[in-house]
Amino acid sequence: MTGNRSLLLLPGDYIGTEVVAEARRVVEWFGTRLSISFDIDQALIGGSAYDVHQVPVTDETIERAKQADAVLLGAIDGPKWEKVPFELQPPRGLLRLRKEMGLFANLRPAICFDTLTNASTLKPEVVSGLDILIVRELIGGIYFGEPRGIETLSDGQRRGVNTQVYTTHEIERIAHVGFDMAKKRRGKVTSVDKANAMEAGLLWREVVQEVHDRDYPDVQLEHMFVDNCAMQLVSAPKQFDVILTDNLFGDILSDEAAMLTGSIGMLPSAALGAAAGDGKSRALYEPVHGSAPDIAGQNIANPIATILSFVMALRHSFDLHKEADLVDAAINNVLASGLRTRDIMQDGNTELSTQEMGAAIIAELDKLTA
Repeated sequence: MTGNRSLLLLPGDYIGTEVVAEARRVVEWFGTRLSISFDIDQALIGGSAYDVHQVPVTDETIERAKQADAVLLGAIDGPKWEKVPFELQPPRGLLRLRKEMGLFANLRPAICFDTLTNASTLKPEVVSGLDILIVRELIGGIYFGEPRGIETLSDGQRRGVNTQVYTTHEIERIAHVGFDMAKKRRGKVTSVDKANAMEAGLLWREVVQEVHDRDYPDVQLEHMFVDNCAMQLVSAPKQFDVILTDNLFGDILSDEAAMLTGSIGMLPSAALGAAAGDGKSRALYEPVHGSAPDIAGQNIANPIATILSFVMALRHSFDLHKEADLVDAAINNVLASGLRTRDIMQDGNTELSTQEMGAAIIAELDKLTA
């Protein structure tokens, strides 16, 4: 049995190592049970890379990521590295990885599982059936714009500068992703900006409208200011299908949308690049949650978001849709049986550890393929 699908694992820091270990069990299950094998490689990123190499990601890891069919990342950062120079802190490694892999399109689904409706802080009728996809531009905007930095003024004060900047091309390519995704869903895009206060937002709105009118007249498009969108997400979230937005706003709105579902530990994400000469796109998959240093090492983290990130890889990088459906079904069945990690516990449920949840999903996969 020869593996011809390459997967690079980047566990990262704190609970990242714990949740990626459980996702790896699912990856290896496919090879053992279904003869669908993956060539698995593993490397350091974030604080763990800094501890060994004094940089948050090495050139070698960047190259290994570029060569892999897909990258699965856990989580990075934590208080251990807060005094490290800014340019060497763990998030800089992830930002560099995204930039050098050309991962401009971030897909962040916010789906409320039927069995977890009561876990949300919102009323069940508000979130029941929730299914939103946030399409976030990932390698432009204020996180990468120049000039940037901290400077000392003549009067001794210090000033921090970041620049929000987008080109027509950057907006067009992410708009195409948003509209294409909407055509596969319910056919509606809400483009989110701050066009009433920012020139970059005005350009965003104009270009998105142009792409729509030229190439996607059959898709419904509405424009919404980001502050209104933030309010609408908690008042009437089911009005949204695809939310298309920039790097900064997408970062904030996707975390807000994640909590509508009951736990940030349940949601995956994908970061996709443009198709290369061989027709394949570089891709990185990761859970939305952070490294959670407060619970690291306690075997209580929820691995489902990381396993679902691998499910996204099955769909987008490996074209294994039936296999992705199989893992989705296994997770749904486990949750329906009342098995939970601590973050999604409810009255009458049975609490499982990180490793026990991984084992429960594997056991359900065995049942479904018996």
